[in-house]
This record gives sequence, C-alpha cells and structure tokens, in this order.
Amino acid sequence: MEFMNDFTHHIKHYTPLIGILAAGFFGFWLFSFDRLFQIALIIAVGAGYVTWGIIHHHIHKDLHWEVVVEYVVVAFLGIVIVFSLILRA
Repeated sequence: MEFMNDFTHHIKHYTPLIGILAAGFFGFWLFSFDRLFQIALIIAVGAGYVTWGIIHHHIHKDLHWEVVVEYVVVAFLGIVIVFSLILRA
C-alpha cells in the first residue's frame, strides 16, 4: 500500500512537468513552419521547466540557490541545443 501512496504522490507532482514538456514538443512539431514561434515556444518551455522546479522544491522544502541555478543551467543548455538545431539551416 505504501508504494501506491508514494506513486500517487509523485505522479501529482510530475504530471504538470510532463504536460509542459509534451505541450512544448507538440507545439514545436505543429509549428515547424514558423521558426520564430518555435524559438518563443522553446524559451517558454524552458521558463516553465525552471518555474516547475522552483515550485516543486519549495513544496518539498528543499529549495536552495544551488537548485535554482541547476534548473536554470539545464534549461539554458536545452534552449541552446534546440536553437542550434533550428538556426543551423
């Protein structure tokens, strides 16, 4: 029974993150004809990822500057990688 409680607790926290990333992926695919919109979408997904991370760690009471910096760096690296793919042509 403990597994199910743990699973339902975690799924409630990670469903918004999955939604943010899925919406970003499908939006990126649907608007493949508009590079400017894709760039804006990737920045929005990165900001959503950082926001989700801050809220998630605040709820768990383990929010520190190092955690915020880590989320910002990971989002920035993701944005740079996707930008390099979009703007290569």
